[in-house]
Amino acid sequence: MISVVIVSFRTGAILWRCLESALSAGGVGEVIVVDNGNPKEVTDQLAKRAEAEPRMSLLTGHGNIGFAAGCNLGAEQARGTHLLFLNPDAILPIEAAAQLRAAGERQATEHWATGPRLCDPDGQEQRGSRRAILTPWNAFVEATRLYRIAPRHPAFRRFNEHEAPKLDKPTPVPCLSGACFLVPRATWEALGGMDRRFFLHVEDVDFFLRLNKLGGTAVYVPGVEVIHHKSSSEVSPLEIERRKKQSMNLYFATHFRGVYPPGFLTLLRGMLWISFAFRSLKFRVVKRQP
Repeated sequence: MISVVIVSFRTGAILWRCLESALSAGGVGEVIVVDNGNPKEVTDQLAKRAEAEPRMSLLTGHGNIGFAAGCNLGAEQARGTHLLFLNPDAILPIEAAAQLRAAGERQATEHWATGPRLCDPDGQEQRGSRRAILTPWNAFVEATRLYRIAPRHPAFRRFNEHEAPKLDKPTPVPCLSGACFLVPRATWEALGGMDRRFFLHVEDVDFFLRLNKLGGTAVYVPGVEVIHHKSSSEVSPLEIERRKKQSMNLYFATHFRGVYPPGFLTLLRGMLWISFAFRSLKFRVVKRQP
């Protein structure tokens, strides 16, 4: 049985389409919604939906504990042999869950995870759908846009690979997106779930790096297309960006301290916060304009 886990924080109206798509998907035995702090009227509606739908569970009352901790909470309550984590602004096609499981079960490795081709509403492949392993170097390349100098040079390989040549069959990749991925419970437990120190963003990158270290395989399944609307949450873009910068610095300190020269990590940390300062300034200027 596949258990779908949806973590929601002030998601907006798209949450209902996401929920219905998960309940309609083949192979899905239960859908667990982790309410990380929706408005009371939304929580009340979710509770009524859960009362009417025996395959749906609602976990609420814990406040906003962050995305990683929310995923862990949902997984603890799940009964399925496979866990599918779905962002509340993503729409799951009816055969997607079963296809992702089937693609994973064809792998030779004991531990694996599968993810779909994430698409914008216009059908274009979304950034983050398939990725390299995030390192301090490719983060530096992205921040300085060095990839524009020699876009085909391996030293300037980008983190996100949505602009790389299209893939037409299930293919191992270093990293998938946390917006939608399926993993066997045994693999999830072997990794200890997500690292709850990551409040928002980069928890998926950390998860797939640890999957690689475990000897597991992440598989991109382009034949499964999931529409991901993005940015539906009623949260300040600056708060999201601040959390992202915090998570990136935590990730680099966790996995690359002692691997890169200390000065390089300090430089990168400074660049991340400088970019946040510029974005914050730009946001405030635009907001003041009539």
